Amino acid sequence: MLQKLKDFRELVMFEHSIFSMPFIFIAMITAAHGWFGWELLVFGVVASVSARNFAMGFNRFADRKFDKTNPRTQNRPSVDGRISPKAMLLFIVVNALIFIAMGYVINPLCFYLSFPILIILASYSLMKRFSSVAHLVLGLSLGLAPIAGVAAVLGEIPLWSVYLCIGVLFWVAGFDLLYALQDIEHDKREGLYSIPSVFGVQKTLWFARIFHIFTLVFWWLFIKEAGLGIFMGIGLGVSCVFLCFEHYLVSKHFDNIPRAFFTLNGYLGIAFLGFCIADFMIG
Repeated sequence: MLQKLKDFRELVMFEHSIFSMPFIFIAMITAAHGWFGWELLVFGVVASVSARNFAMGFNRFADRKFDKTNPRTQNRPSVDGRISPKAMLLFIVVNALIFIAMGYVINPLCFYLSFPILIILASYSLMKRFSSVAHLVLGLSLGLAPIAGVAAVLGEIPLWSVYLCIGVLFWVAGFDLLYALQDIEHDKREGLYSIPSVFGVQKTLWFARIFHIFTLVFWWLFIKEAGLGIFMGIGLGVSCVFLCFEHYLVSKHFDNIPRAFFTLNGYLGIAFLGFCIADFMIG
């Protein structure tokens, strides 16, 4: 049983939850003007984890054919037989039901939003078969995290949360472009429409830079619209430093992509959340 749990943890790369979870809580803290309560904290964590498990489980199930032909992904549990297709389908359905249930117990808006959110989360895995906008769909999948967070607290979606969502969308799409550079030859062979396989390396690097400029612009609009203070302004500056260093590492050598993708972006989300907490506690 312990080994099976480890296999599922590897399947969904649980540690990557660090990308979306800070922004759920940034939205919840901003909406509540501080602490939003233990109940919503628990519901938020369960909803975030179940949504990510659903998205990653669906992705791994749908991409088994392509993962088998990619040297980087051939040892995934979904490919090497450690987790069967039936087990993955059960995992996907259970996590979808948990996410819907969390929406139901929080408020009607969260319940109604749970269905289109699940559709968007699943669509990324299929979109790259048809269009290179798949990177933006992935960005939207994580960008919906703050929308869900603010809906849980307020039961509505204010403009500042839309700015935060769009900023996350471009942030995720930008670093996903850099990550996709590792698979450019594989995507060409398999006919997948990643931006690197369609536009090449140099244009992809520029797309990623432009996306991250948009990220900073929309996060600035979020801070301004929400009336946040100096600490969030500092957080925006720190985020700019993280993103610049990420692009420097990737442009220096593609061997730095895993470090730039996971480590720097993970720290960025945590740092931004930390500055948000400081803004309401100290500012």
